[in-house]
Amino acid sequence: MTAFHFLQKNWFLLGIVIVIILARLAPKFGVQGGPIKPEITVKYIAVSTIFFNSGLSLRTEDLKRALFQVKLHVFVQSFTLGFVPVFVHLLVTLLENSHLEEWLLKGLMVVGCMPPPVSSAVILTKTVGGNEAAAVFNSAFGSFLGIIVTPLLLLHYLGESSVVPLGSVFTQLSMTVVIPLILGQIARAKAKHKLSRVNIPFGTISSFTLLLIIYTTFCDTFSSRETEIDEMSLFVIILIVIILQVFLLWLAFYISTIKALRFQPADVVSIMFCSTHKSLTLGIPMLKILFSGHSRLSVISIPLLIYHPTQILLGGCLVPFVRSWMIGAQGQWLPRWMKSDRI
Repeated sequence: MTAFHFLQKNWFLLGIVIVIILARLAPKFGVQGGPIKPEITVKYIAVSTIFFNSGLSLRTEDLKRALFQVKLHVFVQSFTLGFVPVFVHLLVTLLENSHLEEWLLKGLMVVGCMPPPVSSAVILTKTVGGNEAAAVFNSAFGSFLGIIVTPLLLLHYLGESSVVPLGSVFTQLSMTVVIPLILGQIARAKAKHKLSRVNIPFGTISSFTLLLIIYTTFCDTFSSRETEIDEMSLFVIILIVIILQVFLLWLAFYISTIKALRFQPADVVSIMFCSTHKSLTLGIPMLKILFSGHSRLSVISIPLLIYHPTQILLGGCLVPFVRSWMIGAQGQWLPRWMKSDRI
């Protein structure tokens, strides 16, 4: 394989490296309140673009079929809002006797309680070629479910209480997820025949949008300066976050590939990303509401700020490997008569 073909095949991974370097060199350009205005361009426009693009590219019949994949939805939501918080709580309990910063450990617990994201899991599933319809449904449904479940989990595990303005959060989700998805479906219905004749690169559009999200996320990360945090504690938390994500990805993959569950390879891809990713877009605003005026809010937010870019980086690195596995595994799912026709 020539260098050109390698770069052409892995351009997304190269793009991730480039935007991280750019964010390190010029973090002020993409930071909150900076020239790019990510609080508008990313929070609303980029996320809305992703879901409008998904609505435009998804066949309505596929989305309808995804609504009835109850077993898959129960697995994803139970894993991300059931198993993960309990597992992270046990992990934090074990680490409480260590010398790690107390509020960093609380921040790790916050990560475990967060709902699935509204963008990265969908794009990675689309990039691999998995069950995008199921990813869209679980991202949207999990986000709405998280608005209610996440504050309750935080109240239970951290003992922090606050009143969450459900109306404003539901409005934001409706504007950036539900409405763009519906508009995309309406546009597809009206231009169905044209779309079938024109090869629109939906996956490429979503990938570039994700690169923008990665860039602004790392701009915020590189711009923040937490002088009160023990450097060793921060380093250990970074390692824990990486190990935690690898373990959760492996566990979700291992369980969902159990033959008795009968999940198809494309379903496994959506399960892997949707059940292990956590939302920064919903998480940070929710933390600002729940811990309003708290002196350690910035420290509590750090593990989530680490988890978010890590899940995108790790997911991006896994894309070619997961795609290869899925293509091979799909061949095993074909009926015998189809396999014989392909020989």
